Amino acid sequence: MIPPDPERLFFVCGPTAAGKSARALEIAREFDGEIVNGDAFQLYHGLEVLTAAPPTADRREIPHQLYGVLSPREAVDAMAYLRLVVPVIHELLARGKTPVITGGSGLYLKFLSHGPSPLPPGDPALRAELAAQPLAALVERLRALDPAEAARTDLHNRRYVSRALEVCLLAGAPCSSLRDDWEQASAIRAAKLRGILIQRPRPELHHRIARRTRSMLDGGAVEEVAALGEIAPGLEKAIGLREIRQLLAGEIDRPACEELINAATRQYAKRQDTWFRREGWLIPESAR
Repeated sequence: MIPPDPERLFFVCGPTAAGKSARALEIAREFDGEIVNGDAFQLYHGLEVLTAAPPTADRREIPHQLYGVLSPREAVDAMAYLRLVVPVIHELLARGKTPVITGGSGLYLKFLSHGPSPLPPGDPALRAELAAQPLAALVERLRALDPAEAARTDLHNRRYVSRALEVCLLAGAPCSSLRDDWEQASAIRAAKLRGILIQRPRPELHHRIARRTRSMLDGGAVEEVAALGEIAPGLEKAIGLREIRQLLAGEIDRPACEELINAATRQYAKRQDTWFRREGWLIPESAR
């Protein structure tokens, strides 16, 4: 998979309800671009209201890519997203368009902006084997296999030690080398990236969240959830899904459902804001 040229991409990031979609539309107009989805849940069709997908009018004006392309039964993760999005971006670039990537799924966007981590995924059998060994034995093995990683790992934290050792054993190479090489490549790529971070004062953002939640509940989200059949496990994490199911089951009333969704969305927005603020290449921009 050939990664797209970072200098030809434009990212619009920020917490939920900050106004990313509207700003992305402005940028797409300015740079002759098309908008590319960077939100995990907006990949699914049948949940446009629940996931606050861009309105039809915006999608008619500027083409929007990768919205509503998956069945709710299809599982997706950051690597699967990368396999979906890279061909789309290459096709846009071939047509001379600027891909304007917008969304709030930090890890998905990180895979696209910096490339996927080279560290191998966990192996249940190996993890079980390591879990049966004393911490001291794991530390000794890590120091023998990768002294550099051992020197910068909290050796009192079993999970950290086990993961570093697991990477060494699965990759057949020092974990430290894999991390350092990837971080160096990421730094080079980040220097070429373009993107903005939409920010709003917290009270204003909370007001926008409350307004959107009410509009969502009034506008068909309850009916969307009621119509859902079997869904992928990851989709269970979509904010509002669990709360609306409780409403449909008669376990809570409408005001309680609304407040629970507001609270969960505020917490999620705070986590998103923290994530994106760590991405130093994003230029903060106050929402207009």
